[in-house]
Amino acid sequence: MSSSVFVDATGPIPEKEAPWEPIVISKAAIDAEISRLAALPQPANGRRRSYFRHPMNRRSNGLAPGIEVALDVLLPGEETATFRQNSTQVNFVIRGEGETEISGQRRATALHDVWNTPSMRIYRHKNNSEQVYARLTYSNGALLDMLNIHVVEENPQPMLKSIDREEGGEGEDNRRTSPYGTFQLTEEGAWLMPYERLINPPSVTSPALYWPWEQVKEHLDKLEALGKDYIGRRLYLLYNPMTGRTNGTTPNFFATMTVRPPKIVDRPHRHSSAAVNYYFSGSGRSTVEGKTYEWKAGDLMLSAPGWSVHNHASYDEPVYELTIQDQPLNIAMESLLWQESLKEPPALLGAEEGFATNRAAVSG
Repeated sequence: MSSSVFVDATGPIPEKEAPWEPIVISKAAIDAEISRLAALPQPANGRRRSYFRHPMNRRSNGLAPGIEVALDVLLPGEETATFRQNSTQVNFVIRGEGETEISGQRRATALHDVWNTPSMRIYRHKNNSEQVYARLTYSNGALLDMLNIHVVEENPQPMLKSIDREEGGEGEDNRRTSPYGTFQLTEEGAWLMPYERLINPPSVTSPALYWPWEQVKEHLDKLEALGKDYIGRRLYLLYNPMTGRTNGTTPNFFATMTVRPPKIVDRPHRHSSAAVNYYFSGSGRSTVEGKTYEWKAGDLMLSAPGWSVHNHASYDEPVYELTIQDQPLNIAMESLLWQESLKEPPALLGAEEGFATNRAAVSG
């Protein structure tokens, strides 16, 4: 066998690649790309799309190694073909309004609304308004592309076995019991599982959920009352209960909506999950590994490459932002290192106790 298949790692731990640099894509650049896409002839499948690819990315269309972000545009009256893929998505409206259909269920979508598209559901999008309809679509497609297992189908036929059971929680599943049982092998807790269970695991319904901005904002604005002494971040996770302990909007990502009152400065912190922020009101700055990046409403930013020390600050008006992180994936992989304060050691979130804020004190 050729020696080229071996990489000698004897001795010191090899240095890892440098993290990708933070990057800010300006509102002006995004608006220009919306205009460019809108001027193209309508494609046969209706999909006018661009990816935000990081300049350091040589492996996929990701803005971060595991986070793909696409800009999708539809003109008035246009709709896409149907699609199905084994990646999951978070969708966010940045201009106009429209309609999304997932597994035959149609839902109107308005500015700053968020919804998820589960894996292998047939979906389409439509602009039934009189203005351009633009969305950001976040997915784990970049990760699946690097694994060379990303399956995307256009105009797919329904699957023989439906995955669209009744929304919410676990459905009935007679496959949970196998005559070839799973059993404990050692007193320490090692088990054996037969092949019959391996290829027929218990299934959990993955619902398509919708978080209307008008309702989210009502609750988010109440967090301003926490005041300047609060040491946490004023946000809500758009939580999908099927993700359980991994705290996700999809099994790969969480989506959080944050409000930053004027002149609020976060504590420096870091985490192994990457973060992509879209700021849709206000302006401010982010400091990442000692370098400062300014942003304003309408900008998209890779604000926290994995395990980079960073913090954020608002300027003279409230900031609203959507943040996408691949935290749930890292919890599932037992790789989510999180350092809430640089004065404290990091914790392996999901495997050991995490951190606390002073919310009880400032709210009391």
